Amino acid sequence: MRFLLKQKTFMNNPILNPENQAENHQQPQPEKRESLLLNLAFNIAIPTLVLTKLSGDEYLGIKLAIIVALSFPIIYGVRDFFSRGKINFFSALGVVSVALTGGISLMELDAIYIAVKEASIPALIGLATLISLKTRQPLIHTFLLNDAIFELNKINHALQLNQRQAEFDRLLINASWILAGSFLLSAILNYLLAVYLLTAEPGTQVFNEQLGKMTALSFPVIAVPAMLVMIGDMIYLFKGITRITGLSMDEIIKQK
Repeated sequence: MRFLLKQKTFMNNPILNPENQAENHQQPQPEKRESLLLNLAFNIAIPTLVLTKLSGDEYLGIKLAIIVALSFPIIYGVRDFFSRGKINFFSALGVVSVALTGGISLMELDAIYIAVKEASIPALIGLATLISLKTRQPLIHTFLLNDAIFELNKINHALQLNQRQAEFDRLLINASWILAGSFLLSAILNYLLAVYLLTAEPGTQVFNEQLGKMTALSFPVIAVPAMLVMIGDMIYLFKGITRITGLSMDEIIKQK
């Protein structure tokens, strides 16, 4: 669920494809901005309240409370798909993560399976970030270096003019390692939080309450530290690009 909290923009990277510049005769409409308040409500606040307050037999009961609580992130992911008209990777990943959590909880498997699941998803993304360095489309372009943030045409032109593409490539490799580190940090914190909180027997009201507490703490304990590392990586990219290209910060940042 916590992956839905991160800011995300997934698109093809045009920085090494000058032919994409010819497609800008008709300016595309800006993508509808996501509501952070709605995101937090559907992915954290409502599931937490349902699990912690409505799991008793006088309300929804243990299993129905799990189903109701986890349905809200799924509804949000489906709504996100229809509002954007395309699959958002993080929303899709969030739906899968929630479905796995629900399945493990409803089958009353040991809590260690939830801890492993919570850690494995960010760990796999971090690993994929490093593996993608060997491909034509490194994930650093998807996560950070995209045309929602940067003036890629100006950067590309300056790199060709200054003949410093090799230095720029090394910058992206370093930034990719920092990005992978943020996902590794998230994986470790996910695992530790789940192991620390999920101590009750699965299939009990106390377990549901602990699952709700884990959901509530996921943002301050996990998302915030990982986001701080990612912000540091973005600053590293900003400084590196301005140094290599000779462009100012105002010139490389997309102006609204």
